[in-house]
Amino acid sequence: MKPLKRYGQNFLIDKNILAFIISRSRPSFQDCVLEIGPGHGVLTRALLAEGVACLHTIELDERLRPELEDLAANNDSLKLHFADAVRFDYATLDPFPDKVIANIPYNITTPLIWKSLQYPIKYYLLMLQKELALRLIAPPDTKERYPLGVAIEAMGHASIVKRVSRKSFRPAPEVDSALVEIVIEKNFGIMKDSSWSELLHKGFAHRRKTLRNNLGEVAGIYSDKRAEDLTCEQWLDLYKNIKPLLYVEGAL
Repeated sequence: MKPLKRYGQNFLIDKNILAFIISRSRPSFQDCVLEIGPGHGVLTRALLAEGVACLHTIELDERLRPELEDLAANNDSLKLHFADAVRFDYATLDPFPDKVIANIPYNITTPLIWKSLQYPIKYYLLMLQKELALRLIAPPDTKERYPLGVAIEAMGHASIVKRVSRKSFRPAPEVDSALVEIVIEKNFGIMKDSSWSELLHKGFAHRRKTLRNNLGEVAGIYSDKRAEDLTCEQWLDLYKNIKPLLYVEGAL
């Protein structure tokens, strides 16, 4: 089957990387796991072999249905969902997953992670484009810093646990990759507040401008700073201070 570029399909073929994913994420019989973009089921089979209690997969490409349904026919713990992962209602998953372990299609990475953080999932191990992985962990005062990295830092932490060569996939992508581990441990529910999302996106809307230009008077004591200059603690402080102002129409 020819991979489709519009689906961002690059299938993992490196068994050493596959073994690392399983070793690092440590799926067990107690886990319900979510895999996004299972493709031909290489990682799916490895997860099932670990005896996970439940494995949800979300796949957009209907051409893969026969292959994945054959796999599910022999594995009661495998639950298939053929849908757009960005639009999917994760609240319908039953049982609900406690881990996301996936080789995410690179063309939907940012909106997909942003959406998934609205749900009570505490552990992620994701294969991402290397440049995006570096942005996720970018510290303040760097040009790579961006809203999703701040959002994750506000809830826990992200780290690159392994660099992955483009040769580990077929077809080989034009970029190298990295495995990113995300652990969520605080501020649960903050991503459900649209004002937090709006604050971050508007703050970073024009990166060369100060927060006074991007946010107006609500930027307060941070007016003369740029979005990438703020620490996570300063973003949370700004969020706390603007909450009362959000009842005023047009505050943001």
